[in-house]
Amino acid sequence: MNLQKIAEQFEPYSAEAVVDEVFSQSSGAPACLTSSLQAEDMVVLHLLRRRAPEIPVIFLDTGYHFAETYAYRDRMVAEWSINLKNILPETTVSQHEGSFGKLYLVEPTQCCQTRKVAPLFRSLEHYDIWFTGLRREQSPTRANLKKVEAHTLPGGKVLQKISPLAEWNWQQVWDYMTAHAIPHLPLYDRGYRSIGCEPCTQPSADPNNPRAGRWGGKKLECGIHLQS
Repeated sequence: MNLQKIAEQFEPYSAEAVVDEVFSQSSGAPACLTSSLQAEDMVVLHLLRRRAPEIPVIFLDTGYHFAETYAYRDRMVAEWSINLKNILPETTVSQHEGSFGKLYLVEPTQCCQTRKVAPLFRSLEHYDIWFTGLRREQSPTRANLKKVEAHTLPGGKVLQKISPLAEWNWQQVWDYMTAHAIPHLPLYDRGYRSIGCEPCTQPSADPNNPRAGRWGGKKLECGIHLQS
């Protein structure tokens, strides 16, 4: 399988066409969507539900999310009958902080590795196709994102990583949410544009870099999307 040729094939496709073509070529391969419940993720889920209404949706429950995120998660699971897979780290927040203290303050990369990256990659071992809501516009670290990429997990398994919205801008995302009456995470109404764990998330002061409000500006990625 020539993954470079496959990636090039998908680049001209619309988001809807990417989803349709992936499913037509997948021959029933197990697929999932990872979601932090941000607007992009909800758009991709809306697209996926037309073809696979029971697709597993992986939510990384770090224990540090905003109360609004948990409430929105529960609301959307009920309203959309989402097949949610709530993925937990190996330790609770109290156990984690008992061993490391507030690790997110002193070693945020290690904290992300323990509570986000490692649990997610373990959960992805069960799938061959991984849908995401990533967009090139979100961050300089995502500028070269392809709609279809190969991602190798730590154990060696290779997934097809699919980002149907790669070329979309923020206005397109919000227009789709509005056009399809998709409820949004209330934190957007408070000025947030990139939303993760509460201690490590602030509204960005840079309109050209929505993720500049993450991790106090010390970094732009948790580590999940740096390895494709």
